[in-house]
Amino acid sequence: MEAYGKILLIAMPIFLVLVLFEKFWGIWKGNDTVPLNDMISSLSSGITNVTKDVLGLSIVVISYEWLYHQFGFFKIESSWLIYFIAFMALDFAGYWTHRISHEYNIFWNNHIIHHSSEEFNLACALRQSISSIVKIFAVFLLPAAILGVPAQVIAIVAPLHLFAQFWYHTRHIGKMGLLEKIIVTPSHHRVHHAINPEYLDKNYGQIFIFWDKWFGTYQEEMDDVPAVYGVTRPVQTWNPIKINFMHLWLLIKDAWRAKKWSDKFKIWFMPLGWRPSEVAEKYPVDKIQDVYHFEKYNPILPNGLLVWSLFQLFALLLLISYLFANISAIGAPGIFIYGGFVFLTVYAYSELMDRNPKAWIWESLKSAFGLYLVFSSGDWFGLNTQFPGILPIFIFYLLMSTGFSVWYSFRKFITT
Repeated sequence: MEAYGKILLIAMPIFLVLVLFEKFWGIWKGNDTVPLNDMISSLSSGITNVTKDVLGLSIVVISYEWLYHQFGFFKIESSWLIYFIAFMALDFAGYWTHRISHEYNIFWNNHIIHHSSEEFNLACALRQSISSIVKIFAVFLLPAAILGVPAQVIAIVAPLHLFAQFWYHTRHIGKMGLLEKIIVTPSHHRVHHAINPEYLDKNYGQIFIFWDKWFGTYQEEMDDVPAVYGVTRPVQTWNPIKINFMHLWLLIKDAWRAKKWSDKFKIWFMPLGWRPSEVAEKYPVDKIQDVYHFEKYNPILPNGLLVWSLFQLFALLLLISYLFANISAIGAPGIFIYGGFVFLTVYAYSELMDRNPKAWIWESLKSAFGLYLVFSSGDWFGLNTQFPGILPIFIFYLLMSTGFSVWYSFRKFITT
């Protein structure tokens, strides 16, 4: 937990710089693929995901270490070979967990956030799940366990494997010649994120593309079929926390409304999109019929609100950097209370970006929560001890957040 937090302290600035570089590169080239509202939502999703992971808010059904001790029939001497096997095993497991998340209702809820952007850029790579509470990934690492790859090797290689999936979320790199036959490239992954019928549910590979070719899920990007991005049931919100649970909420409602007990059970394990016929007829959901003619979600935001949302995002990045750097010092239950503040902050300012007239209530709750923590302890988890004099600035930030939120929440009614 603490080690991963330290890794993220290095990785987060790198990812942020690359996202901003893509933004300015697109502007310079006259092809900006990173709208600010979409970027803020994506980065906010990344913040919630890494906060959840660092706090260890998940349940592992079967741990890799258990598999290793039960099925480790071979022993490989520590060398480059064992790291290579670990990397390949992670990629094989990644292919199958990724594929399953697209093919079954119950698992799609853990992955919808990653596909929810109607753009395709480096920022959307950071749209990662907070709803994957129960983890089954280790089950697919059985080959690594049998070959005797120690758990500590998997722990080292796994973050590298994850971070290596970032770069290919871009529209600014075309086809890459011979590499197209070996690794997942931006062209391959554009196909994967597309909702065109020709591209849907293809290219599940994470690092290597040959898994898709071997298992029949490969599709090449076609020049005459431009990729259209998003999900076929548009999320219609910038709030990443809502997106994370909207499919689950639909499944719960459909299971409750279904007349047959068999439907109440099987809806969870049916192919993605399946709904009981009478429920689908009585309670239709919006679905894109023509991927080439639909309106992207883009509520008009005043420039001031967009700038304020950017400020909120960068303020939160500073706050979670402090959390990750001081996990041991803060300790439990403090780190979980801090995490709750992070989630409430994201929820509040993304609701304001959605122009929700009740967004000011969420912001007020966040500020009240923050002020309570400050005045009940006399500090913000030791922040003022490390940086004397910063506490009044933090209090001013909380009060200002409420003021701006109230202003923009009610300004909506004046301007419409």
